[in-house]
Amino acid sequence: MTHDPFHTHRNLLYSLAHDILGSVGDAEDVVQETWLRWHGVDRDRVDNPRAYLVRVATRLALNARDRLHREYAGPWLPEPVPDPAGDPAEDVARAQAVAYGLMVVLETLSPLERAAFILFEAFGFQHREIARILDRSPAAVRQLVHRAREHVQARRPRFPEERAAAQAVAERFLDAALGGSIAGLMEVLAPDVTLRTDGGGRVRAALRPVTGSDRVSRLLVRVAPIDAELTVRWSTGDGPPTAAVFADGRPYAVLVTVTSEDGHHISEVYGVLNPDKLARLAG
Repeated sequence: MTHDPFHTHRNLLYSLAHDILGSVGDAEDVVQETWLRWHGVDRDRVDNPRAYLVRVATRLALNARDRLHREYAGPWLPEPVPDPAGDPAEDVARAQAVAYGLMVVLETLSPLERAAFILFEAFGFQHREIARILDRSPAAVRQLVHRAREHVQARRPRFPEERAAAQAVAERFLDAALGGSIAGLMEVLAPDVTLRTDGGGRVRAALRPVTGSDRVSRLLVRVAPIDAELTVRWSTGDGPPTAAVFADGRPYAVLVTVTSEDGHHISEVYGVLNPDKLARLAG
């Protein structure tokens, strides 16, 4: 009995769609739609089923991403999950799923830059393969990957001492934010810091990026939980420091912080407050 190539590569398709979209449910929809298209195609005309399936799933994910961002209230940030969903098995040649902090940073790239980076860095596709998937020239793909890598490397602590310093600054920032200390925030925030919050229209959050240490610190103090028992869980993944904040045992926010070049201040803050996106952390 011949095994259906779709089932062979299903985990790859899911992981790819999830890393592009940052949403479990929407990634599952992409996989389902890929299955429907696979079963409607003339198999005799498909020379490389894996390449065909990846191309379909990638394009469906990019289209879904465009629709989600258009229809969303305010900045869109990825949905946090307790552990990377999907099983990187069979032909997925990568050590781990894209770390959540990196997924958040990738949101500031163009859709094509994000897709090219994920295909190249996380799944090991080569430039010519990515060019066929994205319908771009190999030279254009090299530029997409190069720009994306520069963007990510500027925001990801690479060495142990850099990670330790970034973690220390992130903890100072979170202590000040949760403690409602504007003075403490002003000390740790870079003057040109940018804050992006994802409330999804469900909770109070900025609908556009907020820039400047004074404006950011005042906004953070206004949305800080009051009179609640707080618990913080830090992520140890490969990426910027990431903290899940629980108020009275319930998920309140997930925060990702990017450290400035001097290593002593926070230059970017990303906060997911949408309770729908935090639901998977409840367990």
